[in-house]
Amino acid sequence: MIQKPKGTKDILQTESYKWQYVENIISKILENYGYKEIRTPVFENTELFQRGVGDTTDVVQKEMYTFEDKGGRSITLRPEGTAGVVRAYIENGMSSMPSPVKVWYNMAMYRYENVQKGRLREFHQIGAEVLGSGSYLVDVETIMMANDIFEKLNIPNIELNINSIGCPKCREEYQKALKEFIRPNLEQYCDTCKSRFERNPMRILDCKEKKCKELNHGAPIILDYLCEECKTHFESVKQMLTSVGIEYKIDPEIVRGLDYYTKTVFEFISKNEGYAVLAGGRYDGLVKELGGQDTPALGFAMGLERLIEIFEKYNTNNIISAKKPQIYVAQIGEEANKYATKLVHELRQAGVYAEKDITGKSINAQFKYANKIGAKYVLTIGDNELESKEAEIKNMETGEQKHILLDACNIIDNI
Repeated sequence: MIQKPKGTKDILQTESYKWQYVENIISKILENYGYKEIRTPVFENTELFQRGVGDTTDVVQKEMYTFEDKGGRSITLRPEGTAGVVRAYIENGMSSMPSPVKVWYNMAMYRYENVQKGRLREFHQIGAEVLGSGSYLVDVETIMMANDIFEKLNIPNIELNINSIGCPKCREEYQKALKEFIRPNLEQYCDTCKSRFERNPMRILDCKEKKCKELNHGAPIILDYLCEECKTHFESVKQMLTSVGIEYKIDPEIVRGLDYYTKTVFEFISKNEGYAVLAGGRYDGLVKELGGQDTPALGFAMGLERLIEIFEKYNTNNIISAKKPQIYVAQIGEEANKYATKLVHELRQAGVYAEKDITGKSINAQFKYANKIGAKYVLTIGDNELESKEAEIKNMETGEQKHILLDACNIIDNI
């Protein structure tokens, strides 16, 4: 038997309705904030992620699914959504649209990671990106929007952590101090961290190796090196969050795992689970880095696998369930089958979830099947019903039965 690849998951019809429920809630919130859906290719030219995500990141160095196509081009399955959105923004001239441009996506991503709970190699993200404004108000509105998602999904014990990682000007001074801190112990760091020391020492702070984490204790923090512009921006974000009643904690260890971030970065942490369920930040230099005009931008993404797992944990009494048929039309005989086929089609065209037998079941088997799939009503048609133009309809929840006229409009009125 051929099995699915390691790190992938089948989302069966018995659970996909939960995904749809969560996705619908999130999409409505995003749309109420003015975001429109964007869909980008599942694969891009590898250079996009090398330049956009950063070639010193774990994503580019260790995790990307990269291959040569038949034309000899290096292609990569998207490991994240922002770089593709920015490429689409530049390529399609979206800077000429009313600014800021707000887009959201719901897409599968691919990273070759160690498979563990809540972390797969094919995973799904919903993300939001806003391009064209450098104001701190964008940071605050985006965080408010993310906060709304958790409130609407009734997910408690979510903590907002924020930080500022400054701009290239800030980081130049900070990285000097960081290198001075790391240099005496550099030989004790892992090989990946050693390779990052000269090119991007901030990436060392994002290392997952236990030894490297211990060596990083006491490292200088970027907040002490912010320039006046970045400091003012971050203070404005904090003050506005406080004024709108959103609690937060400053976490100077948030540097994010992708190189394009600047200034405000944030994570929403599930305190009970101990991991981030939504993360993002500002990336003011990415559009220019990828060949566009200098354009400030900000975004976030959330992993749906983790989000749905937590949603289910805290919504055990939620009445969400798979959609069940409003009516099942059972029939006896060929003429009744023809009539039932036409009738069910009319009901479906009118927006009713209706079912009938399409396998040749006996009438008793039809009744059993209707009960198994949770049909609310069962309508039975035979030769007598065709002649009288009336049929018996049964409420499967209460057991109540009554005779009604055998036409679609009247059936709809009685279910």
